[in-house]
Amino acid sequence: MPACCRIVSRWSSSANLELMRWIWALALCTAMGLAQEESTPKQRVKAVKDLAKGGSPAIQKIAPYLDDVDVDVRQEATRAIVDIGTQRSLDPLLKALKDEDSEVKIRAIEGLANFYLPGYVQTGLTSQIKHAGSMVGLRFADNYPPMIDADVRVRPEILESLAGIVGSANAMPVRASAARALGSLRGNNGVPQLTEALRSKDDQLIYESLIALQKIGDRSAGPRVIFLLRDLNEKVQQAALETVGLLRTQEALPDLRRLIERTDNKKTRRAAVQSVAMIPDPGNRKILEPYLSDKDDVLRAAAAEGMGRIGGADDVQRLSGLFDSEKKQAPRLAFAFATVASGKTDVQEFSPLQYLINTLNSKAWKGVSYAYIEELARKPEVREKLVPMLSAGTRDERTSLALALGKTGAPEVIPALEALTKDSDASVAQEGTRALRIARARAGR
Repeated sequence: MPACCRIVSRWSSSANLELMRWIWALALCTAMGLAQEESTPKQRVKAVKDLAKGGSPAIQKIAPYLDDVDVDVRQEATRAIVDIGTQRSLDPLLKALKDEDSEVKIRAIEGLANFYLPGYVQTGLTSQIKHAGSMVGLRFADNYPPMIDADVRVRPEILESLAGIVGSANAMPVRASAARALGSLRGNNGVPQLTEALRSKDDQLIYESLIALQKIGDRSAGPRVIFLLRDLNEKVQQAALETVGLLRTQEALPDLRRLIERTDNKKTRRAAVQSVAMIPDPGNRKILEPYLSDKDDVLRAAAAEGMGRIGGADDVQRLSGLFDSEKKQAPRLAFAFATVASGKTDVQEFSPLQYLINTLNSKAWKGVSYAYIEELARKPEVREKLVPMLSAGTRDERTSLALALGKTGAPEVIPALEALTKDSDASVAQEGTRALRIARARAGR
């Protein structure tokens, strides 16, 4: 008998209403049971595919197939609901999270995330499942999806369900998939489960949990990552190094400093120096200063960033000179960031801040420049110089600056962003509207 027919009837004084509900449920379950008995799984799979052609209104007709006794039918039903998407898909996909089949669960996880981040399914296991038809040997690619914007609100029961899966699902790929989704959906409610998952024996789950913690940005999780700085899996170790840096984990500094002194691995040293550079501690100066003139571009850039985060007015002249003399793009941008962070905030033709703004027009280096500007925009003295730039400059400059300023949530940026929403350039106006939503959401925290 189908699962939906397992009905327990309770009689009460309102027996008529209860009886009507029971009869309706029994009739529905009986109809489904007969349908399953009178058709093969292959025919029911085809029925789901045919129904899916009806778009969003067909979801309510497809949803009952999530209770089918045959796993192939449930998988096809989940796939169809994910492909259709829309608000109507959320409740059926939440139900599918409870399925015993790993593929159904993963499809549901990625489908829920895909509703809030269109295209998300292409970054998970879904595309591989389509071709492989098996969970064996599937691995996540490193093309990570972005996070939802700060103003997007995810239904709490979705985040709660994903956190529960990270902490309790039997299949490791399912737990890893849920961890990845939690990160992209900013599921800070899942931090306890994610940090506990770091103690598992599955490298993929550990890695996905680390990336999720980076995205969520809850600094309280940092100390629970430190033990992984010595992990034997290089990919996990690299992610752990990056995580303690991004979470500004002061407690990790002794381990990071020892690692820099003792490691012979070039990749590990780079990651450790980069991590130290993310943590603004005056004690890092003696570690970072020697790398300002290192032959390695990556180490030079990391040292410059770190000096910018701990430096002050006394460092401006030196850092400005290094910016002027640097020939390689990565460390030159880092020296520009460091000089501005240390107090040189003027905007003129050859100034470091103007250089960062100009680089927003570079397809190859826009992401690096934007990250520096986003961090610098948290400083009131830098925001004061950036806000007027919203009414001038190129399209790429204005849209990037709008987003960076919007993420600060500072009250003084809101009038300028409101004006940008009425810009004659439609793409600028669109990004201005997005930035304004984010600014208002952050201001209301």
